[in-house]
Amino acid sequence: MSLRTYLRALNDLNQHLTAHHSIEEKYVFPILATRMPSFAENEEHRQSHEGIHKGLDRLGALTKTYREDPTSFSPEEVRKCLESFKDVLMRHMDDEVKDLGAENMKKYWKLEEIDELGF
Repeated sequence: MSLRTYLRALNDLNQHLTAHHSIEEKYVFPILATRMPSFAENEEHRQSHEGIHKGLDRLGALTKTYREDPTSFSPEEVRKCLESFKDVLMRHMDDEVKDLGAENMKKYWKLEEIDELGF
């Protein structure tokens, strides 16, 4: 893979994660929080989102720098950046999978209500 293609892939990853995460925060989580304590505002949730956003912001800045000056590219710096928010991102995703699983959702919502939400 060329450096240009790799940087495009990093940029795409950043944009997709940022958009996905922003949509969750603005539209999905507030609705789920009305019944589900795990989606209500809490310190752990807030800190995980801050950690993810901080890592994505740094990844965006690195990608921009490398696209503008490919000679400055440092694979070690990219790895360090990705690893800086890997744990919080993976833990966040694991928690969401658990919280959005059918058995847990049944505790708070009827199937008809989920259908009406339009997610």
